[in-house]
Amino acid sequence: MTSYSSLITTSRDRAGNDPIFIWNGEARARAAAGDDILNATIGALMNDDGTLSSLPTVIDTLKRLTTSAVGGYAPISGLPSYREAVVRDLFEDGPLASQATAVAAPGGSGAVYAAVVNFLDIGQKMLVPQFFWGPYREITNHSGRGLDPFTMFDEDGAFDIAGMSAAIDRHLETQGRVLLVLNFPCHNPTGYSLTDEEWTRVTDVVHQAGQRGPVTVLIDAAYMEFAGAESRSWVPHVPRMLEHATVLVAWTASKSMAQYGSRLGAIVGLHADPDELAQMDNALGYSARATWSNCPHLGQLAVTQLLTDPDLAAAVTEERAGLMTLLQNRIDAFNSRATTLGLPTPRFDAGFFVAVFTPDEDATAAAMRKLGVYVVPIPGAVRVAVCSTPESTIDRLTSALEAGLAAVR
Repeated sequence: MTSYSSLITTSRDRAGNDPIFIWNGEARARAAAGDDILNATIGALMNDDGTLSSLPTVIDTLKRLTTSAVGGYAPISGLPSYREAVVRDLFEDGPLASQATAVAAPGGSGAVYAAVVNFLDIGQKMLVPQFFWGPYREITNHSGRGLDPFTMFDEDGAFDIAGMSAAIDRHLETQGRVLLVLNFPCHNPTGYSLTDEEWTRVTDVVHQAGQRGPVTVLIDAAYMEFAGAESRSWVPHVPRMLEHATVLVAWTASKSMAQYGSRLGAIVGLHADPDELAQMDNALGYSARATWSNCPHLGQLAVTQLLTDPDLAAAVTEERAGLMTLLQNRIDAFNSRATTLGLPTPRFDAGFFVAVFTPDEDATAAAMRKLGVYVVPIPGAVRVAVCSTPESTIDRLTSALEAGLAAVR
């Protein structure tokens, strides 16, 4: 019998799962078999007892709104009240709110996808720092685009503005447009956040480049709310970018509301020209219809209330502050031990992850797995999910990192 494969060539030999979830699955399987496992792979904030952290006000609001009515379709681009609530969450009633539109998306992943397919032509590449959230590659490849990393840190350990500028110039020359992703604050996977001075220098580069061709900056703000007072440190720099460029924001309730599985977010677009903004709004809505169609009705209703009701918003902020304290204690413990052991890391002030640099990420991670400690190997480093690592295990985690690095020296 002759057997033909109906899969197209580009769909053959693909991995059926994300590497993060593969390593998480192995760690969980070993733990279930009785091994003493420390799992620092998954980007979800966990309590010290291993249960998923949550915000009680969010859970109660979802329960209260769960009726038969939420089974109906929400509008393709999202409930108008939800779209407005997202914009106000970012920019309050300031002038930027009048220059913005929001379209519902299934989490930050959907927002990134919408940016890629509307601001890059097929065959073009998205600019990212050399350390980046792995699914950027799958999103761009799957949509017929690509990824082009530039050096992230200079010799002093600061964000490499010169490397970013050179990459932008190269893309303007070779493909005639730029889509630059800045996953700050609380960068995944390094834990790095730009200082105000770095934001100013980034903005200067964007301002100049936007006078030579179409430049779009996508701010992936997935972990924004865990940056504390610096959560919106980028917002004052947006107006100057908008003088000559387009700005997008990947907004998500996954992290801020501790609702990773609800898959609710938005792609926010900003432009100084109202006509161009209307074109962007239509394009983003078209992409929604052509892919996920629409986003969960219940989630939009709940998030709208949680953002706009003063009492609910205050309760969520207070509950989130408790989770931030839990996380910050782990970060402080990690940084203390990392300094003592001389672990090579970037500045890590806030967020879910930190990267530990290594010349051989696979060998480092493999040596750590022998010790029952799981991290995610990424090019040039291993990603450590401090968010899911109890403070009491930080000594074990950092000792395993030290051993993993020693194994490749």
